[in-house]
Amino acid sequence: MHGTRPAYDWIVRPASPVSAALAEAAHVAGISERAARLLAGRGVARPADLLAHLGDPRAALHDPRLLPDAAALTARVARARATGERVLVLGDFDADGLTGLAILVTTLRRLGLDTGWHVPARVAEGHGLSVVAIERAAAEGRSLIITVDTGSSSIAEVELASSRGIDVIVTDHHHVPAVPPAAAALVNPHRHDSAYPDPRLAGSGVAFKVAQLLLAREPGGPAAALDLADLAIIGTIADVAPIAGENRAIARLGLARLRQAPRPGIAALLDAAGIAPERVDLERIAFSVAPRLNAAGRLGDVATAASLLLATDIASAQDLAARLEVSNRERRDLTASVLDEVLAAAADLPPGPVIVAGAWPVGLIGLVAGRLAEDRHAPAIVVATGAEPWRASGRGPSGSQLAAAFEACADLLERHGGHPQAAGCQFAAAVFPALRERLLPLLAVPAEHGEPAATDRRTLLLDLAVDAAEVDYRLLRDIDTLGPIAPGDADALVGIRGLAVSRVRAAAGGHTSLVLRRGREVLDAIAFGQDDLASSLAEGDVIDVAARLDSRHFGGFETLQLEVRDVAPGGHLARLAGEAEPAPIIAAGTAGRAGG
Repeated sequence: MHGTRPAYDWIVRPASPVSAALAEAAHVAGISERAARLLAGRGVARPADLLAHLGDPRAALHDPRLLPDAAALTARVARARATGERVLVLGDFDADGLTGLAILVTTLRRLGLDTGWHVPARVAEGHGLSVVAIERAAAEGRSLIITVDTGSSSIAEVELASSRGIDVIVTDHHHVPAVPPAAAALVNPHRHDSAYPDPRLAGSGVAFKVAQLLLAREPGGPAAALDLADLAIIGTIADVAPIAGENRAIARLGLARLRQAPRPGIAALLDAAGIAPERVDLERIAFSVAPRLNAAGRLGDVATAASLLLATDIASAQDLAARLEVSNRERRDLTASVLDEVLAAAADLPPGPVIVAGAWPVGLIGLVAGRLAEDRHAPAIVVATGAEPWRASGRGPSGSQLAAAFEACADLLERHGGHPQAAGCQFAAAVFPALRERLLPLLAVPAEHGEPAATDRRTLLLDLAVDAAEVDYRLLRDIDTLGPIAPGDADALVGIRGLAVSRVRAAAGGHTSLVLRRGREVLDAIAFGQDDLASSLAEGDVIDVAARLDSRHFGGFETLQLEVRDVAPGGHLARLAGEAEPAPIIAAGTAGRAGG
């Protein structure tokens, strides 16, 4: 190695003791003692916690009747059903809103209700219940509107709907203002008076709970509601909701449904993304499935995305998925261009929170705000100035309070809403100087929550360290007991000692592809975003790696693969542990692929 040192400080979790009771629980659950130790290191240290972690996910679902206004929602839908009312479901235009819309449309149609749907045009209508949707409901004789993933701040619009003889039920998970809309029901676990046990649901998660509520007493209804978890987990991951508590239960149910029998629209979406159903995991949802749905909302093709999720036959679903692929390619190209401009606009600004404005597409400002916040380790707001009113989207790290910051500036805003780490607003161009001056101080993240300074070394937390010879399918199975783990959470990482570089080359997209030898076997490895490794490593180098262990299917064969997060000279892990450095496992002769 040419003077290469690890980019991160590696910290190996201390080995957690496994009590006799925990070992017995592991045996009952059918996992190894090593897997139990890994779980204990992640806080699953009591026998009851271990059995719950691995047990039936349905047991971790809360009673939907605990949702605020659950009774009012149930009664209003029952009345609509009894009197033959027509209903309109309005879903937000991102993946969370689209999947939630599909959940409620499917549910209401199962109840026999004449149910139409509407997704607001991002530029013309914006977030929230729109006047266009209300006029459409009135024109079509629909006397009940149910929102998904939006509506908590739509005070004037709910009042307008009421004046037209239309009731509104809001289902949402965004910030609820001090004076909420006068809806027939406001089902939001973030209401100040909510007693719901786990408020971390995404918009699609709230829709999933509403489906459980409405179908609870229907023949076959409870099972039909659980079958909607596949849509709910796509929306949950897309909205970056934490995969813990009830969301983890939804994730387990949804992944099982996706892997075994994906609905036609999802099957077509997976096929377009090149993902075999049995290979679906949360990472593939985050980086391959959700962006395709979000691309539709960003580029004005939301009707295609909604129709895809509601498709009932594979032929029409494949046609719709092909159309989404075109939008997704356009989104990628346009995003790269806009991101370059946004980063350039912020380049000369001082460190810390930032607000930049330009004539960028409204559909992309949230995406690039996220990249800008990640780049600067601070809250970032990107404003689209192409048309009145101006639209802004903000993203921030843990500890941000974006929704509260917008709320504090409500007198300057026409509309606003969102979460602590992701929020948006719209306002008249004339107020921008005053808004920027007031917002910037409100965006500061408290030091205890802030990201490390750019000069600080970041850390990688490893769940365990093993010799190269120990990397096999048994280890992969043990690590898998920690999941599902959401992208952005602490991945299950392994420190692997004593690998020899057999081949290294630059790969397209700024990545490095490696073949690493241990004995007579080799492991394929990929280091995403680390193109420097192609020049800093050479054949024969002995290295330790910090990596995520995965398996790859190709040509009918399955092989282990390492997703390398960092590389260190051989002996690095031993020095961290104060051990004698192990000799690398190198054998003469032909190397074969690693098996299990």
